[in-house]
Parts: sequence; C-alpha cells; structure tokens
Amino acid sequence: MAIIITDECINCGACEPECPNTAIYEGGAEWKYSDGTSLTGMITTLNGEDVVADDDKEPVDMDVYYIVTDKCTECVGFHDEPQCAAVCPVDCCIDDEDFRESEDELLAKKDFMHLD
Repeated sequence: MAIIITDECINCGACEPECPNTAIYEGGAEWKYSDGTSLTGMITTLNGEDVVADDDKEPVDMDVYYIVTDKCTECVGFHDEPQCAAVCPVDCCIDDEDFRESEDELLAKKDFMHLD
C-alpha cells in the first residue's frame, strides 16, 4: 500500500527530503513523474496510462504536504521502513488502507521509476 499524509500534518516538511522517489510534495504544488526519477518523455505508467513524464500534474492536496500514490513505494528497495513515517513528528504519515500493493508490486514500481 502507499502512504498518505493526514490532515493532522503541521507542514513542517521533514518528510519531503527523505523520500527516495520524490513522491512527497508541499500542499498546492504541482508534481511530475520525472521529479526525482529516471522517467523522461512519453511513458506508460504501470496502470497503463500514457503520459508525458515532464508534464505538471494537479496537486493532490492544497493545504498540507501530500504523497503521490503512483510514485510511493513505501521505501521498498531503499530502506527497511517508510522514511516519511520515521521522521514525522506528529505521526501523520500512515498506511493508505484504500490502496494496497504487494512487496513485488512496490519493487516493480521502484524499478519502473529508477533505471540503473
């Protein structure tokens, strides 16, 4: 599953630099698939959507930091635990129970975003 940031977020920003996928953005900020990844040009996402990796996407949240589900791997392949949750001073980085992924799916997402 991906991680979400709840409304209890105090906008401290501690989580953002910890994300190895650049999946965390400040509230109101647009995001891109290419941010912090190897993705460029026209790509087909793992859910089959054709997009331009450098195109701006709408913010997921306008008020607090947010995590882009399509980029979150729960730090699988990088760390033993999600780093956003480890550094959050108010414990608002939690499992998204509405979005479940296996470890294999998370590793596939990591491999898709980060070419060696």
